[in-house]
Amino acid sequence: MKATCDRDALREGLAIICGVIPTKSPKPILSNVCLVATDDLVELVGTDQEVSVRFKLDKVDVAEPGPVVIPARTAFDFVRDLSGETVTISTDDSRCTITSGEDSCELVVADPDEFPVVPRFDDQGSVSVQGGSFSRLVGRTAFAAAREPGRYAMHGVLTELDNDQLRLVATDGRRLSMASIPVEMAGAEKTSAIIPTKGMQLFCRVIPDPLDQIRLSLKEGQVGLRSKNAEIFARLIDGDFPQYSAVIPAECGNAIEADAEQFTRKLRLVSNVSGDETRAVRFRVKGEKLELFGHSADRGEATAHMEVAFKGEEAEIAFNADYVLDGLKNGAPERVILEFGQKTSPGKFTLGENHIYIVMPITLDA
Repeated sequence: MKATCDRDALREGLAIICGVIPTKSPKPILSNVCLVATDDLVELVGTDQEVSVRFKLDKVDVAEPGPVVIPARTAFDFVRDLSGETVTISTDDSRCTITSGEDSCELVVADPDEFPVVPRFDDQGSVSVQGGSFSRLVGRTAFAAAREPGRYAMHGVLTELDNDQLRLVATDGRRLSMASIPVEMAGAEKTSAIIPTKGMQLFCRVIPDPLDQIRLSLKEGQVGLRSKNAEIFARLIDGDFPQYSAVIPAECGNAIEADAEQFTRKLRLVSNVSGDETRAVRFRVKGEKLELFGHSADRGEATAHMEVAFKGEEAEIAFNADYVLDGLKNGAPERVILEFGQKTSPGKFTLGENHIYIVMPITLDA
């Protein structure tokens, strides 16, 4: 193999590959990247056998087609620090040489036949989505997925295709975020699957232009996404996702509507004194006034007030401030609506069109 390619494109591709490959694995071959040069492109392939990626470099000059398997992180670290505009990759039987200008390195190669087979994207049954819309949808939901051990089905994002809607839902048991966008499902079947959060985040990394159309395919056991220069595959999570519809309050007796920027600022102010364990902030509302109150034994207390539109009777409820701020940051709405009933009932935040965020309340001593 011998090929010359753009340094920045190669660096980008290797960075994405390094986001997939495991730092430690009982299979040493998985710490490598497989580069395959054909007549008009070089393809980079990496996998941890749960998530796989194919990344294409199309501005290349291929002198000798062929594959090579080299240590991914070492290759990325070297290419990252190169100053030349182009990089030449060439191989012999036991070495791969990476050259740019007067700088070069030689890497040990592995047997390409030992590298796992990574599938190719199949358009049949897939749906087309605008890249920017998909990235925003992931951003509004994936942050709420579980991270701690023991909640395997919650470590992913529930993805549903139904009635020309793409809906994503994520929860860690204490909060839940749900958002949707319209899609055309022509040729695609109604389906539901749990996609690993790592796969979702990688999907967004390979969307170069938010105006580009991407294709998403949900098939038995695997999800695939194809963008302009990459194909990503992730093994689906096998498990029972919580019945999220049962958590979303159908009716709430109280509703607060406020400017999201001001609400975020006031909540952040009060949260500065909240205790580290619960991060609790009390919401008290009466008439058109919302009072936010936080305190802790080792920091003190703080109170903030703001004008809101309110429907209901005088009421109060408490939430983990960090959870609420996470929703506001990832939803980025202009207006926020909080609906709640009893102080022990979930709070329902509407953070823009087709974005609902549920946060379980905290019970505080009177």
